[in-house]
Amino acid sequence: MNSTPGGAVVAASAPVPASVIDSGLRRMLLFGLLGFSAGLPFYMFSTVLALRLQSHGVALAIIGFFGWVQLLPTVKFLWAPLLDRFDVPGFGRFWGKRRGWIMLAQLGIFTSMVAMALTSADTSLAITALFAVLLAFWTTTLEVAADAWRIELAPTPETQGPLAAATLWGYRTAMVAAGSGALVVADLPGWGWTGAYLAIAAVAFLPFPILATMRSETENGGGRMVALVTGITASVALLLAAIAATAVAGWILLSAASRAGLDGTTNITYYVLGFAMAPFLIMAALLPKIVKAPRDAPIRTSTAIGPYVDFFWRYGFAAIVVMAFVAIYRMGDVLALQLSKPMIKELGYSLTEIGIADSYIALIASMVGVGLGGWMAARWPKARTLVIGALFAALGNFAFVWLAHQPIGRLPLYLATAADQFGNGMAGAIFVVYLSLLVNPRFAGAQYAFLSGWAFMLPRLIAGAGGQIVERVGWDMFFLASGAVSLAAIGFLPFIARTRARPDDTP
Repeated sequence: MNSTPGGAVVAASAPVPASVIDSGLRRMLLFGLLGFSAGLPFYMFSTVLALRLQSHGVALAIIGFFGWVQLLPTVKFLWAPLLDRFDVPGFGRFWGKRRGWIMLAQLGIFTSMVAMALTSADTSLAITALFAVLLAFWTTTLEVAADAWRIELAPTPETQGPLAAATLWGYRTAMVAAGSGALVVADLPGWGWTGAYLAIAAVAFLPFPILATMRSETENGGGRMVALVTGITASVALLLAAIAATAVAGWILLSAASRAGLDGTTNITYYVLGFAMAPFLIMAALLPKIVKAPRDAPIRTSTAIGPYVDFFWRYGFAAIVVMAFVAIYRMGDVLALQLSKPMIKELGYSLTEIGIADSYIALIASMVGVGLGGWMAARWPKARTLVIGALFAALGNFAFVWLAHQPIGRLPLYLATAADQFGNGMAGAIFVVYLSLLVNPRFAGAQYAFLSGWAFMLPRLIAGAGGQIVERVGWDMFFLASGAVSLAAIGFLPFIARTRARPDDTP
């Protein structure tokens, strides 16, 4: 079912039919647009925010803590089943389940970024964190809906490779536009960080009217204007509810941290590593029960946990190794993302110089890496492509060590940036295809959200403590170690290459 005329959220309709968009180039352009929509905000609550906080004299350890905002996408499995099950009132009835959630998410992204612009002085770090978390939440919601649609439309390596590449082309183009554009605008007289965030917010909103002009997904979708007004009205209520819920959750977390005696001087690295190990222990304890569960067992039919239990049921005890591999494959990229720009700024480069390097240099290198990675993933054995992706991702991290020992100049900065973006782009494209083929198409949104979130949970936990780690071991050791972790993932591949899922026993 779709939304009722009165606007209540009820069980959603069947998966989006492929006929809604033509195959080939038009489909790739659409997913390039969706990737662009998701990529624009990402730098604004990660790398750009780190530089903004640094410019206001915030301590490196606190900047590292802000890296935990990026943890929110790692727990998107908590609300991803809602996107599989429900429509957004108004939007969903006319444009369909997936596009409806995307449109709501874009409204959330726009309002969150405007709020970050209006509070860009960072006089209250709690307020800064509130809107950064909201921006991360809505960005992640957009990704969940877009990823589910992509997997539904392209269930094989041959069809998934081009769409994954198109999504990442759009995503990385947007990240470059946001990262470099925001820094250049922030450096302009009279613009500053407020102007930078407002400019990116305006660009981030552009896909919304494009989606709003697309044709209805169903013949009985009703009037476009009625659906638009109903959808916007419902969206305002949902946005306000999200702000209130986030503020309450943040207050509870900060109060708990204060009572526990945690602050910017506390060495939390060991707590983080212990917390990161807990999910592995829980999974190992539950697997014996899961693998023996019949198809009508409550844990397999549950709306809340059934999609995730299905993954472990299909892969059995091999799921532990798969999850360990997934957890470390992109670790080097994530650790570099949060602190590479503060390191470069500390070396003596200006915001404009960093922004220029992150523009056409990063874009070209990233596009080449994504294209090559997507091409290899569609044609070569998965183990071979995963090895190549890990090697180039590690080289990207090692490039920052090399940069730190070069005289200040454009060429070293451009080479290090190109190496980092090429490796990230290639590894990212290969990894997206690998994760997409692990999921059961019956639970595309929930399982991909779970796997892609898990892939960044451990890296982002450690990245949050990255500032404290750098203070203790220095920049060189930090980037050498993060690159070495990417190489360590290669050791899992002999097992990963032989892992096969059990056939789905659900009729």
